Amino acid sequence: MPTLLQPDSVDLSALIRPGDTVLWGQANAEPLPLTAALMVQRQRIGRFRVMLGIANSATCRPEHADCIDFLAYCGAGANRELANAGVLDILPCHYSQLPEMIRSGALRIDVLLLQLAPADGNGRYSLSLAHEYLLPALDSARVVIAEVNQQAPRTYGERTLGADDIDFILHSDRAPLENPPSRIREADAQIAWHIAGLVEDGATLQMGIGAIPDAVLGALADHHDLGVHSGSLGDGVARLMQSGAITNARKSLDRGVSVGGILLGSRLLHDFAHDNPAILLRSTAYTHDPDVLASQERLVAINSAVEVDLSGQVNSEVAAGGYIGAVGGALDFLRGARRSHGGLPIIALPSTAGSASRIVARLSGPVTIPRSEAGLIVTEHGVADLRGLSLRQRLRAMLDIAHPTHRASLEEQFARHG
Repeated sequence: MPTLLQPDSVDLSALIRPGDTVLWGQANAEPLPLTAALMVQRQRIGRFRVMLGIANSATCRPEHADCIDFLAYCGAGANRELANAGVLDILPCHYSQLPEMIRSGALRIDVLLLQLAPADGNGRYSLSLAHEYLLPALDSARVVIAEVNQQAPRTYGERTLGADDIDFILHSDRAPLENPPSRIREADAQIAWHIAGLVEDGATLQMGIGAIPDAVLGALADHHDLGVHSGSLGDGVARLMQSGAITNARKSLDRGVSVGGILLGSRLLHDFAHDNPAILLRSTAYTHDPDVLASQERLVAINSAVEVDLSGQVNSEVAAGGYIGAVGGALDFLRGARRSHGGLPIIALPSTAGSASRIVARLSGPVTIPRSEAGLIVTEHGVADLRGLSLRQRLRAMLDIAHPTHRASLEEQFARHG
């Protein structure tokens, strides 16, 4: 049986050793009472490492690097402040690689912190807001410490936990973190309109994170029998399921069920997912599996980028010298959509950021997605389908979706640099 921790006297220094790596559920799955205690007690523990995903809280601060080495697969959310302060190290890997890295010990996880929903009548705990890479960590961590939150939604998932899976439990009663609504601009809405015109009834959707994927879901309200197989599920999925646009009735796999790895939304999503068998959370090993993705007919993968060059190379990681994105799962899903019968591998982005073009002659950051994997690039100015196009043909297609004020200079730069 797990040991019960008292809220006013949680001593993590007795459970975490110097040199340990600590992992917890990312974004809204963060067990805030445990992570807050960890930061306060860091000096009593000695130097250790924290592996971060998306950070929706201000738990980890640059000053905490006095005792903590911060590692993350992304620069999203509050991680950006750590990156700007020079105290965040980046693990540049595809999202699909995380489970095996954890299982093999290449990414060693010693201590796992979880947020769980209360136990059901059979004494089983739901992992609530996230499955994804937490499952391999459950099997490899030396210590599992769980916050059992009275207000965490009880979700259907690949796995539930029994008392023997948990070493320590802290009971709480708090509203989970929420994602603020995206600010959808006119360019985002135009991009969404272009993409919605490409999506057939009965298609299965994968959406990245941010304003454009949210705008696309809003533009699909008149579609029928859409399905979902995605790394994350947001408020837009809940709304389309409530309206009947998403039924999952025509999916090749997991018919009748929206599949995701994590819930990234507001209380609207949390309430909708609570005890709802039409939403199923799965591990990253399943949501990003290449054979699973290829088996979903008409898989439409919609992901964003920082910039795309005129040959179709994509930078999804660095902007203005700062690490703000991730290698993430975009390439996993783009490859899956390319293999899917009738699938659409889409990268979507506004044509400009301020006065600067996001369609560029040369990338200012790393090549996250090579041009050999280029599919459809969408801006507010149209769709460039690069599949089967030569480099010369791609140049014209990409110029056509760049902002008109930048097209001449882009062509000149391309000619100058070859």
